[in-house]
Amino acid sequence: MSTTPASHSSNLGLTSAEVAKSRQKYGSNELTPPKKESLWKKFLEKFEDPIIIILLVAMFLSLGVSCYEYFVIGERSLALFLEPAGVLLAVLLATGVAFYFELQSEKEFEILNQVNEDILYKVYRDGQISQILKKELVVGDVVLLETGEEVPADGTLIECISLQMDESSLTGEPHIEKSTNPEEFDSEATYPTNYICRGTSVLDGHCLFRIDKVGDATEYGRVYEGAQMDNSVKTPLNNQLDGLADLITKVSYAIAILILVGSAIIYAMQGGFSNADWAHTLSYFLQKVMIAVTVIVVAVPEGLPMSVTLSLAYSMRSMMKTNNLVRRMHACETMGAATVICTDKTGTLTQNRMTVTGTSFVEGIFPQLVHLSMAVNSTAHLDQHDSEHPSVLGNPTEGALLLWLHQQGVDYKELRQDYPLVSQLPFSTERKYMASVIQIDGVDHLLIKGAPEIVMQHCSLSTATRSYYEDQLLSYQSRAMRTIGFAYAPLNGATPFVDNKLSVDTLTFIGVVGISDPIRPEVPAAIQSCTDAGIQVKIVTGDTSGTAKEIGRQIGLWDDSCTERNIIAGAEFAQMSDEELASRVQDVRIVSRARPMDKERLVRLLQEQGEVVAVTGDGTNDAPALNRAHVGLSMGDGTSVAKEASDITILDNSFASISKAVMWGRSLYLNIQRFILFQMTINVAACIIVLIGAFLDTESPLTVTQMLWVNLIMDTFAALALASLPPSTRVMKSKPRKQTDNIISPAMAKRIFGLGSFFVVLLFAVMQYFKHAEVTTLTEFSFAELGRHFFDFNQGAFSGYELTVFFCFFVFLQFWNMFNAKAFHSGKSALADLKHCRNFLFIASVIVIGQVVITTFGGEMFRVVPLDLVSWAIIVLSTSLVLWCGEIFRRCKA
Repeated sequence: MSTTPASHSSNLGLTSAEVAKSRQKYGSNELTPPKKESLWKKFLEKFEDPIIIILLVAMFLSLGVSCYEYFVIGERSLALFLEPAGVLLAVLLATGVAFYFELQSEKEFEILNQVNEDILYKVYRDGQISQILKKELVVGDVVLLETGEEVPADGTLIECISLQMDESSLTGEPHIEKSTNPEEFDSEATYPTNYICRGTSVLDGHCLFRIDKVGDATEYGRVYEGAQMDNSVKTPLNNQLDGLADLITKVSYAIAILILVGSAIIYAMQGGFSNADWAHTLSYFLQKVMIAVTVIVVAVPEGLPMSVTLSLAYSMRSMMKTNNLVRRMHACETMGAATVICTDKTGTLTQNRMTVTGTSFVEGIFPQLVHLSMAVNSTAHLDQHDSEHPSVLGNPTEGALLLWLHQQGVDYKELRQDYPLVSQLPFSTERKYMASVIQIDGVDHLLIKGAPEIVMQHCSLSTATRSYYEDQLLSYQSRAMRTIGFAYAPLNGATPFVDNKLSVDTLTFIGVVGISDPIRPEVPAAIQSCTDAGIQVKIVTGDTSGTAKEIGRQIGLWDDSCTERNIIAGAEFAQMSDEELASRVQDVRIVSRARPMDKERLVRLLQEQGEVVAVTGDGTNDAPALNRAHVGLSMGDGTSVAKEASDITILDNSFASISKAVMWGRSLYLNIQRFILFQMTINVAACIIVLIGAFLDTESPLTVTQMLWVNLIMDTFAALALASLPPSTRVMKSKPRKQTDNIISPAMAKRIFGLGSFFVVLLFAVMQYFKHAEVTTLTEFSFAELGRHFFDFNQGAFSGYELTVFFCFFVFLQFWNMFNAKAFHSGKSALADLKHCRNFLFIASVIVIGQVVITTFGGEMFRVVPLDLVSWAIIVLSTSLVLWCGEIFRRCKA
């Protein structure tokens, strides 16, 4: 449908003074964010965790026993209250750390999710077209909207051309026609026909409207409920982690039950139940319950969700530096699993700096017709605040034509004012042309601009002329130029459009132009990087086969080995059935002359073959493919609809940034595997050693407070250290992981159980030795004594020094094992690149300092005594064998 527009007046809009006055009176165009949950409520929610509740119950039971012994039995020692106090301190520390990092993550996500307010809109101000941020619009502003753009505020239409809106975000209606013609108003419409609302989007056509309401006063603002990014998407990684956590939880509960059963059997065999001292029995089993609970605390991988969250938050923040604005968290990880990337050409592989580099007009054609065809039959504008270097606002191809006119000394705005539009048929990818009707000397003239082969179909051309221009087109296209054809016709009362299609076939051909868009210099290396990583790259473009092939050749995607099987045109693609395409889509490298739904269909067919597909897009017509893909990648200068449908926005539009996103995604997954490797190794050792101790009725060498400190190292500190490791280009040398792969690879399983079993034997040996040997300093240690007592299961007791040494020995085994986890799959030494791992070194320092402080000042609360320097040196050096053995293993494997 066409609507008669008002003239393009540059005097529309507000002055700077009027803008300030309007903002003061009506407010800004920002929505009031939803009321945030109070910090106290957030903190208290941390105590709803079942494990924390169990710990608190055990703490109160322990406190009850301590009170009984202090007040009833008469043991007047404050040391009785140290253990429940230690549990409380550990609980507060664990919940406090989790609370802090949750706040930090939320802060990161709030910063990164401020996407919608950073969109620029074309606005008339001070007699000029300017680009204004969405949040800075005010009541009274006159805004120009084009196909694909989202409406930034509520307002009344001033003029519109074939305007069709998607109001589904407000009314559920996906297709509404708008008009400024009172005869076409729909009295039953939800909103007036000449009124558009914030949050809706332009499906077709373009318009000029004046803002009436901004911010909370808009219809969208009235129903706004704080729409946040949906971070609940269940990815394969989420499912893998949930399954792993469920398995570990069940195993830990089983071990805890075995500890209680074993303790009960041994207690009965020793005649404990025949003793009438119920307080002693309660105290004994309370101690065993505390041990069982701490085994659950240690074994349950609370750190897994934190590790994933921290990895995602760190990756999201770091990816921003590589021009990847992550809009949905799961996309970070999924990008690393991508096996196919379907990419646009313009702006992604090329610089999107369109320049007219070739012209060929019919001899004798009036220059005025050429100028009008470029200036009036167009929706683009030039920002001429810098007259020496004007910039394009709108379609870059149309903008190149306006820049060419500017270079010729022609003012496109004067032409538009002198020759106002009578009607217009906007460009569409289905028609592949745009048409406008203007008056020249009182006669309506039709101007058409579009794909040359389509334009020439509507023109009467001699065989020689047609052949000449076909050769000219091939010449332009062989040099990767975009070609545009022009034609015109006096209408003399004829109807130019029928059903939104051209109804005139007697046009006069004007000529063609070639517009070049150079390749981005960094793209060939990025394409090679993806190819080395086992990722297929497919170009999906509306350009001709010749242009697409030339671009493919320049970026290294098309070579002499390629055949016609590796390229397919949109028309052929549409005619083939899914069954026919199933055997070919893997071989296709280029889809030329692609139509809107071709890309979406290609994505679907690839997904049906088990591929993980990432798709780039910048237009409204790309939204179906962006939604369909595992990861949708919109361009920084793309339409609002494309951005809304995407998961990641590529700020600089370059394919090189997409390659970096893959590297970050793979590195994120690897960091999570490193954390699992670290934690599971210690879990195996800790749970089995406590289980053995329970069945042998051996006094647990680790107290509840000590195990909670160990748990803090494993879950929080290790998650921080390993989640923040920088990415490695090495991950781009391996093939993409399969969706069915287990997160614990066979190599990881061997290391977990192999090293975990070694830790069990080592720790059990130390425990047996200390139980039977009187050790006051590690210099007295004897391997002969160790051999004699290894299988001696008689009851024994630990001295304070021995308990402290065992505690430190256990912690430093973890400390050095964290370095081994860092080196997993890196192909390098664990000590390599430490200068780039500042977070890792900081956390490692915190662990060492924390252990020294606890050992020196923990006293009875942590059941430790201060150690001398010689003991510290022996502990650190002896446990470091874990790292050196790992280094030897990595060197031999390399």
